[in-house]
Order: sequence, then structure tokens, then C-alpha cells
Amino acid sequence: MATTGFRLSGITIDCLDPDLVARFWASLLGGKPRASLPGWYELGERGGPRINFQPVLEPKTVKTRIHLDLTVDDIDRAVEAVVQAGGRATDERHDYAEGIVVVLADPEGNEFCLVKYFT
Repeated sequence: MATTGFRLSGITIDCLDPDLVARFWASLLGGKPRASLPGWYELGERGGPRINFQPVLEPKTVKTRIHLDLTVDDIDRAVEAVVQAGGRATDERHDYAEGIVVVLADPEGNEFCLVKYFT
């Protein structure tokens, strides 16, 4: 099959407060958020995939349809770090033969997963 030239450049998260949400993600993933477009922030290296934080007027009201999965070594310590950074636990956990998945939310309620693989 011929290549289409597609490559991932970024993921965008809608936010009421892009600065707050960008700082939350930076506390987990490292790096420093920087202003980009008016009201927008971004995290990650230019030229590589980055997370964009886009200002919107409406709050999140339904489950996030696309979410990030973060692989961690220690689920319990990672959940604690997320909560200390301003996120929250959803009390949703899935134990699979391959590993553990715990669903959390950022300060505006956008869900994401912490994943501990058994390998």
C-alpha cells in the first residue's frame, strides 16, 4: 500500500482555562507549556508531536471520545501524583491479563488512563 504522508503532529484538548490544563499536563509529562496562538498553549517540542490546549467557551459535558494513555511503573503512586497535581480519580479501574488500567480526569474533567503493563 502506498504511503499517504500522514504523520501525527499534535493532539488538541479543548479547555475553559488552557493555562491551567497545560500546567497540569506539564506537571505529569515534564516540559514547560508555552503560549502559541492567542489564548492557546502547547506542550512538547516544535517539529514533534505536541499537546495543544485550545480555549473554548463551553464546559465539558460528556465522556471524552479520544483520550491519552500514560504508561506508569506504579499505579498507586501515579494516581496520587495526578491528584496532587490537580486531577481527580474516577474510581474506574480495569484489571486485565495484560495489565491494569485506571481512568482519571484532568482539572476540567477530560478523562485519561494510567496503564501498568505486566511484562
